[in-house]
Parts: sequence; structure tokens; C-alpha cells
Amino acid sequence: MMDQMRPTSKRVMKLNLSFTDAQLALVPELPTLIEQRYHMLKLIKLSGPVGRRTLSSMSGYSERETRSMLELLKEQDLAHIAKEGVSVTEKGIEVLFALHDTIEERSGRRQLASELAERLAIKKVHVVEGDSDYSDVTKRLLGMQTAKQFRSQIQKHKIVAVTGGSSVAMVPAFMQTDELSDLLFIAARGGVGEELGLQANMIAASFAEACDASYKAFYYPDTLSEEAHAVFQHEPAAKEMLELYSKTECVIHGIGDATRMALLRNSSEEEQQILMERQAKGEAFGFYFNQQGEIVHRIRTVGIQIEQLQQVPLLFAVAGGKSKAQAILSYLAGAPSQTILLTDEAAAEEMLALMKKG
Repeated sequence: MMDQMRPTSKRVMKLNLSFTDAQLALVPELPTLIEQRYHMLKLIKLSGPVGRRTLSSMSGYSERETRSMLELLKEQDLAHIAKEGVSVTEKGIEVLFALHDTIEERSGRRQLASELAERLAIKKVHVVEGDSDYSDVTKRLLGMQTAKQFRSQIQKHKIVAVTGGSSVAMVPAFMQTDELSDLLFIAARGGVGEELGLQANMIAASFAEACDASYKAFYYPDTLSEEAHAVFQHEPAAKEMLELYSKTECVIHGIGDATRMALLRNSSEEEQQILMERQAKGEAFGFYFNQQGEIVHRIRTVGIQIEQLQQVPLLFAVAGGKSKAQAILSYLAGAPSQTILLTDEAAAEEMLALMKKG
């Protein structure tokens, strides 16, 4: 009788499967399901309150798939569905934060960012999903990631200079007022001919409003002759800004494609010809750079000088989209080593491809 009760060798065999491995063996589609629902929850967080049809369009899922996923998120108290649209609950936000590191690790974006930072010889790279050339969601992700890194690192730094451009303009929407009211936001250079909402002065004001902080505008006429430009630098407003630039402790800036920036500024045919002949690829702070990172042209304006950036402890470069890869590389070829780049997958992958090819 005792022999019949003795366990067989199979029954005493030690199992090496972890709980996670066992889950995957039983439900192999689990990682995909988690990523899909995480992605949907993140879209709602970025865009909510948002309608189902809009969510379907942004996510790439059919309306039926979107409806099913939203019902599941609602049942788990992760999303709230109301007349004005879908929004994320507090529990949903906690889930997003808890899963963020794991999802990023699985996506390969962290490895991509690490390799890019090493090749570019800069402090850090953060890569968000997608391509800013085609996705407004990706642009929002860039803004959200920049705001997150800024809030975590600003600490004792008080004077923050910001440039114009659509990428930087996305950041204020994701800022929070906690302990940031003592900051002073300033335009990194005098306003020129960009669209009003994308000018540095307007964006500095947006940052200040979002953080319940202060800002200082600086208007620079972009039609001044060289002689008038020299005189303007001695005006009280210009001298005050030059003093602030020398004390700037943080800079948040974009990087533009040289050709596109020249067109946006209504540059003369002569200036555009100069840029083409000198093989300008990227632009930042009114300076144009070739592939080697050398300054090949600059516009007349009063603002932060490239050499001053070396003394700024906290530098955030924000730019994405595959089409901007070459422009980003041209600026970063000579950028300060303390630069933190925030970009997207499409730009990051294209930059690596270009560096490996070249």
C-alpha cells in the first residue's frame, strides 16, 4: 500500500519555469495584449477627453476593436467614458507609470537611445515611439517626455531660455506648477519671422503660464541692417537680455532643417544660395550647421550664442521625425557633451543608419 502512495520521479521533478514564464506558456499573447492596452491608455492620457472615433484613427485599431478595448478599460476602472469623451482615471495613470519602464525595455527604444547617446557623445538620449513627421501623437509624446525630464532635473536652476518651433511648443501642455513658480522663462533669442504661436516669446509665455512662473519677452526687428543691428545691441532691452543670457542655467531648444527654416524666415534668394553652396543641413539658435557641425551661416539677431551653451548645465534638444535626422546630426556633431536629446524612433533609427553608413 505504501509503495502505491510513493510519488513517481515525474511528480518530484523540479520545475524551472518562473511565474512569468508560466503565464506566457499558458497565454502567449499576453505581452501583445498588455502593450495594446497600454498604448490605448497612453493615447487617452495624451488626448483625453477624446472621442472613440478619434481614438480609433490615432491608434490604428478599428472602431469595433477600440470600443471593445475601451469597455475593458472602463470595467477595470482605468478609463472613464463620458459624453465629452474618454479620459484616464487616477488608477489608469498609476498603471501607466507602473508599466512604463517594462514597456520601454521590451520595445527596444532604450537600447536604441543608449547606442545613440554613445555614438553622439552626449549625456543622454530619450526616444519616444513613432514618427513626428506623420503623427501628432508622437509630437505630444515628445512634449510629455521633455516636460518629465525637465521637471526631474531643473532643481536649483532658475533662468530657463526656450527657442521657438513646434517641438518646443508642445512641452508647456505637460508641465506642472508644483515648485516651479520661482523660475524665469526667457526667449533664447529675439523674435523673427516664424508663425506667431511658434515664436520663442510666445512659447516662453506658455511655459510661464503652465508653471505659474515669470517670463520676459524680447522683440527683435528682423529687418535691421547690419549697422542698425550693432546699435540695437546697446539698447536697454537688449543689454538686459544679454545679461540674462550670460546667467542662463537651462535651455530647451529645437533643431530645424536648414532649407525649411530658410523658407519659413522668408530668407532672400541670395541667403538660400549661400546655405546651399555651404551645404547647410541643420539650424538652431539662428545658426546654420553643415554635416560636420561647423557653423556655415547665421542670421542677425540678439540671443544666446553657441559658445555660451558650453557653460549651461542643463541642455534639452527636442526634435523628431525621420526627415530631420540629418539636421539633428549636423547640430549634435558640435553640441556640448551635457546635451540631452529627446527624439522619436523614426529619427533615431535614421540617425543610426546615417552614422553607420558614413
